[in-house]
Amino acid sequence: MLALAAALSLPAAAPASDRDAGAAVGRCTHDGRGQLRARLRGTLDLDIAWRDDDMHCDGGPRPDGKGLRVTIAGPLQSDGRRLRFVFGIDDVPEGRSVQSRPTNITVIFEGEQRIFATRGAGRCTTDRLDMARVGALGGSRRNWQISARGFCTAPALALTGPERLLISRFDFVTEVSFEDPDAGPAAADRRDAAGAGAAAPAGPAQR
Repeated sequence: MLALAAALSLPAAAPASDRDAGAAVGRCTHDGRGQLRARLRGTLDLDIAWRDDDMHCDGGPRPDGKGLRVTIAGPLQSDGRRLRFVFGIDDVPEGRSVQSRPTNITVIFEGEQRIFATRGAGRCTTDRLDMARVGALGGSRRNWQISARGFCTAPALALTGPERLLISRFDFVTEVSFEDPDAGPAAADRRDAAGAGAAAPAGPAQR
């Protein structure tokens, strides 16, 4: 519950052109093919059809490494509102195409203080997800373009109140990044700390 509440203050996800200065065409994919389509019914009736230039995306492995977390936000409105989807897809190994994966979905109406969440992986399913390598092949960071489609059989529930929102179908194309555990700033900090500990003089012997 606290994690969902904190999502209201999440900053906008960095566009793909910021994450990888290679030669990104769009904001979410190297080739400009990024998209999100979704059908929402219930408290609100919405038919989402965003293209790459409309979107801000981020994605990669979950903190526990046992699935993917994909964030796709739509265009920022003049009044500061924005609609954001967060997909948590179970059991997606790097570089693998998968089918029938339980999926948790959070829908955040930024600027309106409204969040809907499926609150578990039993309400929605990613029917198919395909992954293809993109970008530079060397280095510790690896980018993959993913195409996914799925559906929900039960509605997402409002964080507060009785409102419900059924995401009867969704499909999207975006990119996710994987990085070696021993790479990146956090790993560098750990190595520096370990080196400092090893270099520290031994204390007096205990008697």
